[in-house]
Amino acid sequence: MKRWVLGFALAGMLSTSAVAEEAVLSAVSAFADGTTFTKNFQRFVEKANEIGAGKVRIDYKGGGGKVMNPFQLGDAIRTGVVKIGNLPGAFYTKLMPEADVFKLSAYTIAEERANGAWAHTNALHKKRMNVYHLARQKDCVPFHLYTNKKIDKRDLTGLKIRTTPIYRAFFSAMGASLIRTKPGDVYTALERGTVDGYGWPTQGVLDLGWHEVTKYRVDPPFYRASVEVLINHDAWAKLSADQQKVLQDAAAFMEGLCEEDMKVNETETKRQADAGINTITFEGAEGEAYIKQAYEAGWAEFIKANPETGPKLKELLSK
Repeated sequence: MKRWVLGFALAGMLSTSAVAEEAVLSAVSAFADGTTFTKNFQRFVEKANEIGAGKVRIDYKGGGGKVMNPFQLGDAIRTGVVKIGNLPGAFYTKLMPEADVFKLSAYTIAEERANGAWAHTNALHKKRMNVYHLARQKDCVPFHLYTNKKIDKRDLTGLKIRTTPIYRAFFSAMGASLIRTKPGDVYTALERGTVDGYGWPTQGVLDLGWHEVTKYRVDPPFYRASVEVLINHDAWAKLSADQQKVLQDAAAFMEGLCEEDMKVNETETKRQADAGINTITFEGAEGEAYIKQAYEAGWAEFIKANPETGPKLKELLSK
């Protein structure tokens, strides 16, 4: 009887120990559930929980401002209130000004891991924010200018364009009046004529319903979309090597969706056309000048704002 009781107690202790060893990490997305910039993050969460069963589990709390203000998510990850976050660098430039550089990268995240750029920017993430840069998604999705007024040259004089730090320098260089709003306010701003256009990637316009109040997409596309997956560094450091590998393997899965995204880009442009969004295309020399102006304006603003770190980042991220 004593042996049975002892064995039962030992089994209970082992069971409790196994449960205790599983790391549970809260996660939040800056974008609404099921939309373009959260879908692949949710797949990342599912993959991590699948391959990490019994080792590590991500407790996804939701996204799109339901849990917290998206612009406060970076600070929540920094302090550990949220352990993992899915958000663009533009949402945490107040904490890490260098996060504005990812749009300008000539490389995918996989290429940055190979050429040393990721190691450099990961060190900046740790120094500025106490986070580990776990992954990036959507860097095979470019940006566009969308407008409700037809333009035939690189001139936005007189137009009110909704912007974020991503496009600020470029749109300003073309003469636009810049207005910053939350993504959730863009539809109403377009409907009321408060803004005449906005910058946004190829994907996501229809998810948000903006096609109903958008007349034109301007080509060629420019920059790279980049949504970063960050984990609080203290939480990362507490994980075992096996637990860290689970998250890294799930990150590799998500980063490997680049080709899938390029196919989605093609589908999305067709869907936009079917929804009534017409295409304005700058061709030949005008198109080349458009792209050149985008990068020259972007890098000039970035280096001016980051004189100590900017030149090195341009060296690492340019071809």
